[in-house]
Amino acid sequence: MAFSSHSALQRRCHCEMDKMNQGSILYHILNHKGHQHLPTCSCADESKEKVALGSPYIASKAASEVLLKTVNFIKNLPSFRGLLQADQLLLLESCWAPLFVLGLAQEGVDFEVIEPSKTSILKEILTNQKSKSDGEKASSELSAAEVQKVKSFLTKCWSIDISTKEYVYLKGIILFSPDLLGLHSPQYILCLQQEAERALTEYIHSVHSRDTNRFSQILLALTSLKIINARVITELFFRPLIGNVQMNALLIEMLYAS
Repeated sequence: MAFSSHSALQRRCHCEMDKMNQGSILYHILNHKGHQHLPTCSCADESKEKVALGSPYIASKAASEVLLKTVNFIKNLPSFRGLLQADQLLLLESCWAPLFVLGLAQEGVDFEVIEPSKTSILKEILTNQKSKSDGEKASSELSAAEVQKVKSFLTKCWSIDISTKEYVYLKGIILFSPDLLGLHSPQYILCLQQEAERALTEYIHSVHSRDTNRFSQILLALTSLKIINARVITELFFRPLIGNVQMNALLIEMLYAS
């Protein structure tokens, strides 16, 4: 299931012509020691740009299915079930978001983002609409830069054409993270992670023996996965569905549901 992406995340700067009329940046650098006060582009800071989920019902439904598959994958791993419950909970809470994004990539689920509509004050008065509170806006509008990290990772996975087995091994590498503080069995979890890494290496060498760059490409994609924020995933896909329910509480209920 795929949804096209709008250009909100890839806009070009609209201030270039204005800068030309303000004088050369090189001139400012050569003639002013305090060039740290140079005028900057008003649209250069992407972190201030906000986006919202397009087609939220369709995208959230697809995301919910991926989340269910992700939790089922975790709970059906014998090596995970053999851990102490405290370690299970810590791994789940720390790793669910990257595992979920891997699931999006595996299922081919893309999503659309749009610029949040701005309701005019006049329209609010005429229709007696109430403006959203700051808290509501925060839950529906997210940093374009943060959302772009997710979309970039998906694009990278699809360009590599990762196979089903590779996705399984990658999920094992992500899930069994031995560096989390508070783990009771970090050495055993490290062994599980190394086992997943070894299986991935052997699979790539046997199936893609001529592609000497494949392993490094996949590991590079995995590195970019680690910078994706769990809060962004929650707010983008699940907040409209779960309301004020804490994501961790929902995950725990899903994990231990019979």
